[in-house]
Amino acid sequence: MKLISAVIFCAFLVASVLADNKYTNKYDNVDVDKILNNERVLTNYIKCLMDEGPCTPEGRELKKTLPDALASGCTKCNQRQKETAEKVIRHLTQKRSRDWERLSKKYDPEGQYKKRYEEHVAETRGA
Repeated sequence: MKLISAVIFCAFLVASVLADNKYTNKYDNVDVDKILNNERVLTNYIKCLMDEGPCTPEGRELKKTLPDALASGCTKCNQRQKETAEKVIRHLTQKRSRDWERLSKKYDPEGQYKKRYEEHVAETRGA
């Protein structure tokens, strides 16, 4: 019985360690297209990220994880989060370039993550 308890405890311990290596999926079902297509809502998210306005719970979570996600190349992101990040970046670079530049200066002042992203886009287009 003690062995079974120890095995179960170890399984929970391993599961919790593995869970810590990923970002929460709590907000994975947020309708990003709805946000991107609503100027007012998107502007509020940008203000949140720029410390110029209040944040929704989703905005706070994004603001908290964004520096680590950029630094790690989104290695803790699940597939949906990676796809969403690419969609948001594509939208901002194409339709809100001024905001993209402001966010880049704040979260990537040396341009190292931007360069990594551009290389990734070039690789995926070539594939």
